[in-house]
Amino acid sequence: MKKLLLLLLLAAPASAQTVTPQFTQGSMQSTTTTTIDIERTIETEVFGGDYNSWSGSNVTPSSDIAGDSTTFSVTTAGDPWSLEITTRDAGVVETIDITESIDSTSTTTSLSIFSQ
Repeated sequence: MKKLLLLLLLAAPASAQTVTPQFTQGSMQSTTTTTIDIERTIETEVFGGDYNSWSGSNVTPSSDIAGDSTTFSVTTAGDPWSLEITTRDAGVVETIDITESIDSTSTTTSLSIFSQ
């Protein structure tokens, strides 16, 4: 008898019931907020070669301007004179550091209205 009851339960067809909504209208609101925080540093190094130059008026160098023992003398005594010497070793000429902070917030709101 128990086997027969078990067999009848397994053989019975399954049925689903229809679900009918109990509302006729409604609405739904959704809000999404997104926040972005970015902090970054950009580091740049500018390299250059060695550089030696001189310019002037009424001056004369004793030898090559790149030499350590070069001296300059006034060509015509008593006249105005000027001398500019520029020397730079090879390597880093300039260092640039840029620090940025980017903060952004966005909000999206949506509204859905439905009826039956």
